[in-house]
Amino acid sequence: MEPSNPSLASVDLTLKISREKADAEMLAAQRRLLHLRLVSAGLLGDGQLGPPVCVVFEGWDAAGKGGAIRRLAAAFDPRHVRISQFAAPTPDEARHHFLWRFFPHLPGWGGMSILDRSWYGRVLVERVERLATDQQWKRAYKEIAQFEHSLAEEGTTLIKLWLHISHEEQLRRFKARKSDPLKNWKLTEDDWRNREKRPQYEEAVEDMIQLTDRPLARWSLISAEQKRYGRLAALHEVIFAMEEGMRKWGIKVPKSTGAEYDDLR
Repeated sequence: MEPSNPSLASVDLTLKISREKADAEMLAAQRRLLHLRLVSAGLLGDGQLGPPVCVVFEGWDAAGKGGAIRRLAAAFDPRHVRISQFAAPTPDEARHHFLWRFFPHLPGWGGMSILDRSWYGRVLVERVERLATDQQWKRAYKEIAQFEHSLAEEGTTLIKLWLHISHEEQLRRFKARKSDPLKNWKLTEDDWRNREKRPQYEEAVEDMIQLTDRPLARWSLISAEQKRYGRLAALHEVIFAMEEGMRKWGIKVPKSTGAEYDDLR
């Protein structure tokens, strides 16, 4: 029996971790990621290229996507990972099919990409803000599912992360940003306006999960109410998925004993 689709209600927002434990586990996770990445890139081991790795970050405003991406990317040499951020499509991009602008950012064999926002904008912000017609966003679920299925069949390890926080925690973070002169640039009028539409966005997120969570492209819902827990949980999801992807395509997964990191420090 296939696992049931996850839902926002299933996310335990009480999960926490101490700073001391988080720091130790973060270092271990980053070292493990580095080792997996070097093997997948053919720079360690027998030189065989591993499957493409594409990590998609989605989540609420102020959920901590940027912090999680920084911790993930910190494990790698900048030459070995590509980070792409997506906002509203440009006028030229809008002339094409909505998936068109993402293709140049997808990794090939031995490569890795991290996407800050993605094609899911079509069924989230474009749906709620009516930037796409009903026909367009309703059709997009099937288009996205087929797109992701084809990527996975060709080898891509697709890791889809939704960082979840409560409405109350989001407000606390908004207020903290507003009062911090070094962070208030992150807070926009759109952020406040989107908060007022939380019910509509929650409905859109639930539909997105239910209609695009597929055997080859599962959603992982991350409890990010505590930032350090969310960051570490995201890294663990990436490690697990990378290991599974390597096994699937016949790439030997290096053991994780600690000793193998001696040459990587």
